[in-house]
Amino acid sequence: MKRIVLSLLSLLMALSASAGNDSRIETGVVSSKILGADKKYNVYLPKDYDLHPERSYPVLYLLHGAHGSYQTWAKSYNMKLIADWRTDSGFCTPMIIVMPDASGDGPDNVGRYMGYFNYPGWRYEDFFFDEFIPAIESRYRIIGDSAHRAIAGLSMGGHGTTMFAMHRPEYWSSACPLSARLQGRPDGYKDRPEMGEYIDQVEYNDMPAYLRDAPADKQKAIAAVRWYVDCGDDDYLLDGSINLYKEMRMLGFPCAQLRVREGTHSSEYWRTALPEVLTFVSLGFGY
Repeated sequence: MKRIVLSLLSLLMALSASAGNDSRIETGVVSSKILGADKKYNVYLPKDYDLHPERSYPVLYLLHGAHGSYQTWAKSYNMKLIADWRTDSGFCTPMIIVMPDASGDGPDNVGRYMGYFNYPGWRYEDFFFDEFIPAIESRYRIIGDSAHRAIAGLSMGGHGTTMFAMHRPEYWSSACPLSARLQGRPDGYKDRPEMGEYIDQVEYNDMPAYLRDAPADKQKAIAAVRWYVDCGDDDYLLDGSINLYKEMRMLGFPCAQLRVREGTHSSEYWRTALPEVLTFVSLGFGY
């Protein structure tokens, strides 16, 4: 009997230690005065986060696309599995990954308040920099400087990634727009009544033109960010990625990479993009 009890205690201790070693995803809320709303987020905490309270981590802000939410990367694109595998195999450093919410309030997460930009009555970009980042980086053990902060996102989130990294390049070591909408408006929504305010008020910046027309000091600051631009060869948004990369080459960016892989605007494409993004931003962190 004593032997059985000891065996059970050993098993429970092993299970407890294993649980403490596992990565996990938590859901939290940031209450915004700027937006007058609560915004949820998911956060991925790497293995051993609880076992090393003295350690702080670099951070990746990972943005979802239209029709998505803060849950999409974890629920639909295997984010946790990919991050665990990439970290365990040594292809990326342990990092905290934050997935904010920029979904709309209509059906299928589209409609009013969708997107990462400022527009009348909804200043999401101001919220992101002035409230969201400070709240996140005070709650979790994040190093909290530009050398250890990166951003990536898909489609609408790719636009947000590019816009945030160009508007405030001093925040980021790396920026990775994936299948990004970088030029033109989303015409597919024009016949949807719930998208009327979004279509009327949102101006999808022409990001290649924004870069080309920026003052020289702004161009220099944007060039200090490491860029990884990735879009499928059959993606209807490919031209924007190519045009952005052309501008970066013309301006002599020291680190601007373009990947055009086989694929379309699809979840399969973004699952295969994420492993390389994790490696790319890790190199930018200096690991």
